[in-house]
Amino acid sequence: MLTNLRIAFIGAGNMAEAIMSGVINTATLEPQQIIVTNRSNEQRLLDLHNKYGVQGMVQDRLPIESVDIIVLAMKPKDAEKCLLSLKNRLRPEQVVMSVMAGISTQFMERHLQPGQQVIRIMPNTSSMIQESATAISPGENVTMKNVKIAKNLLKAIGKVYVIEEDEMDLFTGIAGSGPAYFYYLMENIEKIAEENGMDAVKAREIGAQTLLGAAKMILGREESPAQLRENITSKNGTTACGLKALSFHGAGEAIQAAVKEAMHRSEEISHEFENKTVSS
Repeated sequence: MLTNLRIAFIGAGNMAEAIMSGVINTATLEPQQIIVTNRSNEQRLLDLHNKYGVQGMVQDRLPIESVDIIVLAMKPKDAEKCLLSLKNRLRPEQVVMSVMAGISTQFMERHLQPGQQVIRIMPNTSSMIQESATAISPGENVTMKNVKIAKNLLKAIGKVYVIEEDEMDLFTGIAGSGPAYFYYLMENIEKIAEENGMDAVKAREIGAQTLLGAAKMILGREESPAQLRENITSKNGTTACGLKALSFHGAGEAIQAAVKEAMHRSEEISHEFENKTVSS
């Protein structure tokens, strides 16, 4: 299905590189199937070519007619201008995929020709190590074949979940921003470990392995997270005391608030773009 696929990235930042490295390292695509572009930074394009073997070129030279999928990986503020520049150059069978935060499938459809196939995707930063939780939200006109192609591409960087557009802001609050919550947890584990005489690097390894093991338990067993927590919490034991402190200091409420605030900010960003009018 992917042997003859041609894909072009408009934007050559970290997310574009993460997807490229994933599909190449897993042999999902060959380097010659990939074009990467940006507006003017030819050194960045040369670096990506030397590292992955992909073809790099400035955006104005991109042969749109020769590719099957165009991945929009620029900053959201540049979305409207880019979409309008593509509007009259695309064929109906080509697919536009966007990794831009706040840019809905409806926004893309309004700025392109009627019937154009668009897919919104939301990887997270763990895509750099092929462990992303990635959401796909197909637009109204996408064929099932192209949804499957998108899933197969993005499996190269982790797990893929097909969700409704109206779930994307919540997904952003959980998975898009979620890695930062765990990094913050690790920061504080390191801090308290150092304050009590443990080497920071050792504390980091211990904490990270603990998080990894807990995540694998959740994914690999039938018990809910609540049940797994109860399984290791003995009455008046060390874990019970630790959990009591978390509850006393509002840790559960803080975690829920973090997801809600990130979700609300994602909604705000989406509304900012949705309220924009299509440029003439």
